[in-house]
Amino acid sequence: MREYLNFKQANCKNCYKCLRECPVKAITVIGDRARIRDDLCVLCGHCTGACSFNAKQVVSDAAAVKKLLGGKKKVIASVAPAFASSFTDDFGAFRAALIKLGFSDAFETAEGAREVTYRYQKLLDTKKYRNLIASACPSIVRLIGLYYPDALEFLAPVVSPMVAHAKILHEKFPDCKIVFLGPCIAKKREADECGIIDAALTFEELNGMLREAGIEITAVPAAKPRDVKSGTDIKKNAARNYPINRGIIKSFGCFSPDYEYISVDGLARAKDVLSNIKTLSGMFIEMHACEFSCINGPCALNKEKGGFIKATETVRAYAKTGAEPMGGFSDVKLECNYKKLPDSRRTPSEEEIKKILEATGKYTPEDELNCGACGYNTCREKAIAVFNGMAEISMCVPYMRERAEGLSYDIIQNSPNGIVSLDGELNVLDINEKAAQLLGGTKSLIKGDSLEKYHNPADFYSALYDNVFITGRKIQLDKTGKWVEMTIRKVKNQNLLFCIMKDITDDVDYTTRLNKIKEETAQAASEVVSKQMRVVQEIASLLGETTAETKIALLKLCGALNEDAKSDK
Repeated sequence: MREYLNFKQANCKNCYKCLRECPVKAITVIGDRARIRDDLCVLCGHCTGACSFNAKQVVSDAAAVKKLLGGKKKVIASVAPAFASSFTDDFGAFRAALIKLGFSDAFETAEGAREVTYRYQKLLDTKKYRNLIASACPSIVRLIGLYYPDALEFLAPVVSPMVAHAKILHEKFPDCKIVFLGPCIAKKREADECGIIDAALTFEELNGMLREAGIEITAVPAAKPRDVKSGTDIKKNAARNYPINRGIIKSFGCFSPDYEYISVDGLARAKDVLSNIKTLSGMFIEMHACEFSCINGPCALNKEKGGFIKATETVRAYAKTGAEPMGGFSDVKLECNYKKLPDSRRTPSEEEIKKILEATGKYTPEDELNCGACGYNTCREKAIAVFNGMAEISMCVPYMRERAEGLSYDIIQNSPNGIVSLDGELNVLDINEKAAQLLGGTKSLIKGDSLEKYHNPADFYSALYDNVFITGRKIQLDKTGKWVEMTIRKVKNQNLLFCIMKDITDDVDYTTRLNKIKEETAQAASEVVSKQMRVVQEIASLLGETTAETKIALLKLCGALNEDAKSDK
């Protein structure tokens, strides 16, 4: 299946903003990444405007159109009347710029819109319809076929102005290629599905191609008017009003007294009307997916210059100007049969929904906050999405926050270490019992108080203002005299500090006692050695005197023995 919207996974920040903005919840969020369900998407483009990180982009057909323009066949542009509010209200100059870009010619899609209005009028004249829904918007048609199939009986069985115009152009130029130009993303899928339009460019894509080619519309001389057959007397085309609110209604030449003519813009209002369509009677309902209609399409230009009011004024003024004669109404076949579209989602049982709700701590209806933080309007709607594999349990923000806070609280309060968080003025935001004991107070007393009352704040100011990371520094606390290994960190991108204090008092006391014992032992050993050295010296002295006396005695004995030996001889 071809993609029309591309989600850049690397840019997706798991914020659910696109899901909140999606009117049909056609976005799957699995593995912390959003992806479009093409089978459920109506291509309204809300998600592209909602994403703050530019993670969702329209898939461009500019390259395909450039290839067509470089080919041998005639390429004709079908230009939506909303061009007047996005580019210029001079169609001659706009047509000339397109020809310079490479198109063979350009015609207004309003020609097809005029034919469609004529078919609407004929349907109303039959008086067969209790209500008649008219829309040039493929997003509305898909919305009805996919989500409100009961309203199909009221949807006018007529093709859109884009398709009608393409059929007319193919009658005039049988071998041509046709490229539709408009502010709408959904027209891309409609062009692919109808089979008679070769490509659909958004105004943003076209504007990029004009800039790349260096073409300024105001600087291009207007193209010469086309030759037309004599006898045509249509000088204006009220169907140029199609891209504004009540534009379809304005294109009628007369109104049936059997119907009320109303305009509904925006998918939220459209869904409300479609939900209650069978309670209505005698209504001709013009319906647009975009608020303020096509002039406010997702790829319209110049939205910032006066907004939708200025755009409406511009298109209204343009619709009143003379148009090139188009001749009488065509007899080309514009009828179609809109059908119910397949929906692959399953409907869970009440028991299955209950089980999913309980997984996020919702056991009673009172537990269902319906806060919308996950992107879904209600907890039950989100549970159904979980059942269909389009969402995850963890997307419930209040549940995950409660779970994280509970876990964080348990970890902090039961930690064997002291933990303190402080604001930029060193006021204690939170503290656990261990830290309170170390600082010499109680949790209730210290929380909200200034740290300076309990400890010298010098290291904390260094961490706060100089971004100094203090890790495992041995510090003796001022008030209690306790020894701690202190770690201080500044919270990234916030003027907050957190401090972890590991109590090492017992270790310090043990080390102190051990060092004292070592010193006393060394001193005692030194005294023993000294005493023993004195004893050795005394013994040595005594041994020296005794040895001398013994030597003298032995010498005397030897002498006496020698004399006795001589006398015996």
